[in-house]
Parts: sequence; C-alpha cells; structure tokens
Amino acid sequence: MIRTFRISCFACLMAMLLVASSLSAQEPLPYGAAVSLESAQRVAAAAAKEAQANKWPVAIAIVDSGGHLVLFHRLDNTQLGSVEVAIEKAKTSVLYRRPTKALEDRIAMGGADVKLLKLPGMPLEGGIPIVHEGKIIGGIGVSGVQSSQDAAVAQAGLKALAGAGK
Repeated sequence: MIRTFRISCFACLMAMLLVASSLSAQEPLPYGAAVSLESAQRVAAAAAKEAQANKWPVAIAIVDSGGHLVLFHRLDNTQLGSVEVAIEKAKTSVLYRRPTKALEDRIAMGGADVKLLKLPGMPLEGGIPIVHEGKIIGGIGVSGVQSSQDAAVAQAGLKALAGAGK
C-alpha cells in the first residue's frame, strides 16, 4: 500500500511538473501601444449590454497596456466593493499577461502554487487581456456577480473589438 501511494504521488508530481512546464514554456505576449479611448468605450459598451441582458449589476474597468485605468463603468445597483475588484482584475490580467482565471486555477491546485496569493493583484476569474495583432494593449476587468459570469461579461466586451481594429 505504501508503495502504491508512493507511485501515485510520483505520478501526480510528474503530471504537475508537466503542466507547470507547459505554462512557463509559452512565450509571453509582448506589450503594445495602449488601447484607445474609442476602443475602450466600445468594449465597455458591449460588456455593459451583456450584463444588462442578464440583469447582472457589475463594475467594468478597462486599463491600458501599462495597467492604468482608461475607462470605468458601474451599472446601477452594483455593490461598491466591486469597483476596486474590477480595476484590479483588469490590471492583473495585463501585469501577468494572462486571464486572471489562469492564476485562480493554479491557486486551486494548491501546493507550491498557493504562493501566488502573495503576489499583488486579483487572482479571480473576470480579468482578461485585450490583445491586438499579437500584443497586449490593455485589459478588461469585471466584478459584481459570480466570477464565471464576470468573465462572460468581459468576453462579450472583447468580442466588440474582433475585426474592428484597436
């Protein structure tokens, strides 16, 4: 039984190392020019439309490629705590060059990835980089409902830029 436990622990460790190496093996996207105000407005409007269609009171933040706030929109009746969370989700997605869901998933695995909780930022789903021509030009963060719903609102916002330029 101890031998079986050791073998399964070894297999589990090898699987975790394989996942970790695949995450770090990817070249990070470079930063590009900052998202324009016009594009930020388009993203926020599409995100707000999605939230309103679902009757989700959310805060929507758009940051530039440096993580600085470009636009903020809070729907009526959104809890006040979501204001800072939305901004932090957007900023985190830019600073770490990945959707905040990736950080949330790594923390959920436990083990050494729990150390990510000590990093500055918001490792909860709902923050997504805005990418144009293979470069990060900003990020969107949404907060106010369940994290998966926040992410759905953010994705709806990003769809507004598909094919529309930056």
